Amino acid sequence: MLKQIEGTVNFIKGKTSIQPEVGIILGTGLGGLVDEIDITDSLSYEDIPNFPVSTVEGHSGRLIFGHLNGKAIVAMQGRFHYYEGYDMKMLTFPVRIMKFLGIKYLFVSNASGGVNPDFEIGDLMLINDHINLLPNPLIGKNENDLGPRFPDMSKAYDQSLIEKAKSIANQHGIKLQEGVYTATSGPTFETPSEYKYFRIIGSDTVGMSTVPEVIIARHMGVPVFAISIITDLGVPGKIVEISHEEVQKVAVKAEKKMTLLMKSMMGSL
Repeated sequence: MLKQIEGTVNFIKGKTSIQPEVGIILGTGLGGLVDEIDITDSLSYEDIPNFPVSTVEGHSGRLIFGHLNGKAIVAMQGRFHYYEGYDMKMLTFPVRIMKFLGIKYLFVSNASGGVNPDFEIGDLMLINDHINLLPNPLIGKNENDLGPRFPDMSKAYDQSLIEKAKSIANQHGIKLQEGVYTATSGPTFETPSEYKYFRIIGSDTVGMSTVPEVIIARHMGVPVFAISIITDLGVPGKIVEISHEEVQKVAVKAEKKMTLLMKSMMGSL
């Protein structure tokens, strides 16, 4: 893997002069943050050696370099999912690349289904912990140059970044929830019984991404900030038929709040 990383990083460095401090992964319907970035370079995933390619609507498939509120950033406009058929090492490969490009922080967003009865559609939830029901991306031989065999996950989500987000949200009158994100394989949305199960085991929201990326970032010692837009509810009495298109519509409506929060946090780092 180290040779693949080196080859991909060398290719990318030949296409941009940006040395990113922050990596950003934009989830379903959340690509509008790109409009706030002063873009200097943009690479299609298809053109990057060893990179997977997005196959899901709402994930554009570009690696973007530029500045956001004074910070040099690299942003993934479109991510990869286990249900697309990628193995975990391929799915999380871009996080490895961002680390070797120089990022000091990883910011991740997603759309998810709320199972906490206090949540409402359109809420933003700061992720403070997770439950992983996907294969662990670190299964297999460990590359000691990338990180330890048994990485600690007691602080998967950086508390200082969570506190920054709360302070900024308070200044701008943005309502924030906070809780535990559970990652499942998808691509089916959950059954009512599955929603009930996720709540019983300690979930506040459930989705099909994020956790593998977080595990890889923490394996390499990169602090993580993650946020979910609650696009549907898996709460008894509030469960309705849902589609990917509806998830995207709700995410877009809530996007302005998330964009303001992310942009402000860049300036506070």
